Amino acid sequence: MKNIIWALILTAVSITAQDKRPITVEDMWAMKRVESISLSPDGKTIAFTLRVYDMENNSGQSDIWLVDSDGSDLRPFKNTNDNESQPRFHPDSKRISFIKKGQLWISNLDGSDEKQLTDFYTGVAGVRWALSGDQVLFSSSVYPDCKTQVCNKIKDEEKANSKVNVKVYDELLFRHWDEWRSEKRSHLFVYDIKNNSYTDLNLNCKFDVPTIALGSSNDYNISPDGKEVAFTMNNSEMLATSTNNDIFLVSVTNPETGYKKISVSEGSDNQPVYSPDGKFIAYTSMARAGFEADKRTLMIYDRSNGKLINLSGGYDISVGEFIWSPDSKTIYYTAANEINNSIFLINVSNGENKLLLKERYNASLNISPDGKTLYFRQQKTTQPYEIFSFNNEADKLKQLTYLNKELLSQLEMNETETFWSPGAEGAKVQSILVKPPLFNPAQKYPMIFIIHGGPQGHTSDQFHYRWNLQLFASKGYVVVAPNPRGSTGYGQKFTDEISKDWGGKVYTDLMNAYDYAVQNYGFIDAENTFAAGASYGGYMIAWIEGHTDRFNALLCHDGVYNLESMYGSTEELWFPEWENGGAPWESKELYRKWSPSEFVENFKTPMLVVQGGKDFRVPETQAFELFTALQKMGVESKFVYFPEENHFVLKPQNSGFWWDSMFDWFAKFYKE
Repeated sequence: MKNIIWALILTAVSITAQDKRPITVEDMWAMKRVESISLSPDGKTIAFTLRVYDMENNSGQSDIWLVDSDGSDLRPFKNTNDNESQPRFHPDSKRISFIKKGQLWISNLDGSDEKQLTDFYTGVAGVRWALSGDQVLFSSSVYPDCKTQVCNKIKDEEKANSKVNVKVYDELLFRHWDEWRSEKRSHLFVYDIKNNSYTDLNLNCKFDVPTIALGSSNDYNISPDGKEVAFTMNNSEMLATSTNNDIFLVSVTNPETGYKKISVSEGSDNQPVYSPDGKFIAYTSMARAGFEADKRTLMIYDRSNGKLINLSGGYDISVGEFIWSPDSKTIYYTAANEINNSIFLINVSNGENKLLLKERYNASLNISPDGKTLYFRQQKTTQPYEIFSFNNEADKLKQLTYLNKELLSQLEMNETETFWSPGAEGAKVQSILVKPPLFNPAQKYPMIFIIHGGPQGHTSDQFHYRWNLQLFASKGYVVVAPNPRGSTGYGQKFTDEISKDWGGKVYTDLMNAYDYAVQNYGFIDAENTFAAGASYGGYMIAWIEGHTDRFNALLCHDGVYNLESMYGSTEELWFPEWENGGAPWESKELYRKWSPSEFVENFKTPMLVVQGGKDFRVPETQAFELFTALQKMGVESKFVYFPEENHFVLKPQNSGFWWDSMFDWFAKFYKE
């Protein structure tokens, strides 16, 4: 790869003042990843899953670690090669359960007296403890009509021993994300520990519980008294076109009596969580059918009378994850807020809303038994997830873990900056700007323009392991990442205004942000700008290919190219139908108006096309069509195909190849 860009920085800036270096792809994969956290019921201990990767061996390993809630006594829980995960404290706070080899295990906090609790043929996932400590709720993928695990095993063996290798379907959503669907469905089970018995709460149900799509990590819970389970399910006959996830209740002791639906919207309802006092169930709700990015409001269901209250509907905020306060009077939640994922609280009795912590990307909320302290993960562009606490009364934020401190101390990374530029129709558009390592304002730097996917998402202040802004900047690039029309965190109207307008206002927003950056930042070299995007961002790269020559070269990763053929090959049909006003035969004008494939005659900018073979969301044929068009038009182009990757590049060695390919491609078109 050419080293021209980085050489310019080294000659322009003295590095003797500090002994740091730019981040590398090896550094990114060497970061220890805090994947989940769980606070003990007594509030004294935090358990978390820590994943580490070995790039050389192309492998990963997960372990469980513990730390006291004041940040002291960080220690491994097991530290074995068994890939323990999903730590959950027993209600007595003296023991901890975890998943190992597909089963539920439990031991003391010091790792002693380890016991295997379940011996479930189809495996155990997503455990929830009943407060009594005598019941465990979990999910498992089973044949819907199998009453026993022996039945599941026999059917699996029959399939494995068959000489016929075939898949037969008579309904849509026959594949999803990166897997072909089988006859199995996810069901919820309650395990009675004292009686060593399992109850299938969804026996004979042909739908997945929790739902296969548009779900959360908190889509089922058991009531405080252990008698009832609330869960999310989509029981629409045409799953491929429906976002109508609903909240249902089922009796633990008499599941055969059926389900009670408590949600009423035609959109997606998720995250049913019982209040600690058992009086209410809170859940998030979208109002509009077929729209996966509608505003999520916080609903409260009164278990005594069935009354529903829309608690957060008056605020232009889309609720993310949430937790109840121990006294059941307050709910804490996260929400996209400009480039942040902020923490809010809302009063259950009067709906009064308060912003607690705006900055950074916060997730995995837990709360102390006295309700005074929140525990959560926090990350930013210069720091992977670490565990933090926030004292509500003292308004004090504290970092509890420093798992990557040594590696981070070796790296030169600049904090995120932002700027606002005028968008289409008078809107204001926020962009992230990251300067390269050893930045010198007197130096000219090339720019990489990053376009996020979704399109209803946002580029945020986070340490991303696939599209890492610091790694983009590491070779001497200024990184500009706008949040144009369609982005979340700027109000629902701003999010809505990309639908049926994929190449319209959003394109103006993006190009205005580009123009603003090169005109207002003298350190950006306007002769050397490059653009990259994935998914919808990849769509916009293909759109840019036919609409502007601003960039030296482009990168399209798993991008939508032909809107009509995309409809017939993707799996979640509600998405193209909402975004384009129906099926192609119902909305021909929009499909053709906004399809990059209609502008092939304008193609001229060199493009690197990257695609995963197991991507069923934006199938490989989109990349095939795009690369074919580029080659036929004589546009300098290259196609990088990862047969075993899905919508993301997830394997360490493949990731390294991806980054090298991107940097090599852009360096090739760098103008001296």
